[in-house]
Amino acid sequence: MDSDPATLGWMVGTPPPPDRQLRFDDGSYFQFPAMRWSVSNFRQLMPTVNVSRGLAAPVPLPRSLRQDIDALRFVPLGAKEPMTWEASLAANYTDGIVVLHRGRIVYERYFGVLKPDGQHGAMSVTKSVTGTLGAMLVAEGRIDAGKKVSDYVPELAASAFGNATVRQVLDMTTGLKYSEDYADPKAEVWAFSQAGSPLPKPKDYTGPRSYYEYLQTVQPEGAHGEAFAYKTINSDALGWIIARVTGRSVAQLLSERIWSRIGAEQDAYLTVDSSGTPFAGGGLNTGLRDLARFGELLRNNGRFRGQQILPKAVVDDIRHGGDKAAFAKAGYELLKGWSYRDMWWVTHNAHGAFMARGVHGQRIYVDPKAEMVVARYASHPVASNSANDPVSLPAFEALAQLLMRPHG
Repeated sequence: MDSDPATLGWMVGTPPPPDRQLRFDDGSYFQFPAMRWSVSNFRQLMPTVNVSRGLAAPVPLPRSLRQDIDALRFVPLGAKEPMTWEASLAANYTDGIVVLHRGRIVYERYFGVLKPDGQHGAMSVTKSVTGTLGAMLVAEGRIDAGKKVSDYVPELAASAFGNATVRQVLDMTTGLKYSEDYADPKAEVWAFSQAGSPLPKPKDYTGPRSYYEYLQTVQPEGAHGEAFAYKTINSDALGWIIARVTGRSVAQLLSERIWSRIGAEQDAYLTVDSSGTPFAGGGLNTGLRDLARFGELLRNNGRFRGQQILPKAVVDDIRHGGDKAAFAKAGYELLKGWSYRDMWWVTHNAHGAFMARGVHGQRIYVDPKAEMVVARYASHPVASNSANDPVSLPAFEALAQLLMRPHG
């Protein structure tokens, strides 16, 4: 593929040639096609905090690789001609994909510069991880989802978050003046990104200088609890609540409660702002197999090797889904009948599948009926998932059907 980062030779050499050097400070690192290298190398470009896998030995995932998956055919949404699974990987700018069936790796491929021992940006899949931690604390009674955000974080009392409930934050039914339209240079997402950037601010800069400072400036728009509206700042508000309740950052809590207990092969890491606060809405980077392990934990109702890592009530709550009517108001044409719960996307399809989704094509897809987990990292040139859903959604459903048929 002409955008393949390995073929293009980004950041190769000591130093790389000027036309192959990427930098965080001038934004060149995240322009396509350069971003296809960057998403597998964020730690090289910006400050991060570790998510330790602990000191126990990793637990290898058993393997039963299948040779019939690449030839699987399906029809993309809105298309007339079928496509093969193998062709879909290039169409979605896949960097790596792992498929688990009943806990065994049945398919694993890497492209570009991502390797099995490398890590990749999970983007907004991070939200589902943060949401899972929040739901865990709710299930354990440490957070009351019916309480106001300001009950836990008084600093947010004067912001739009102040009178929202934790449940409204978890399900993103908050009424916040915040646009996540990356195509609009005046969208609030850019002010949030500037606040969270660890780079020095211009001398004349008077705005917020951290994620927490930005959250305190968010203004209301509409009423809480009426409509789903996908806004990253909900996840960072939840991250603040989690940190305040537990005395642990999202990175520390993720390590202690999940990452060190699921047999992970690699440490993960989170990008941080200038004050070291992890980006709870999009900063997670992991190895691909470890992302699949996290999905498998959810598929197994929170259990790993006979231990209950997550309360089963957390997985039950996610699978049950959120308010479909509230979700419908957001107008996702390709996601009709879906809902959003605990920062997971719930399909309500015949298999009860649910997903973690991130810009540029990041995915965890859990299909309980097919006993399947798909973990995918990608670097699609279009941020919005509406660009790859027409291929991804039917591909995953077709794969589930294939895996449910008798084999060998």
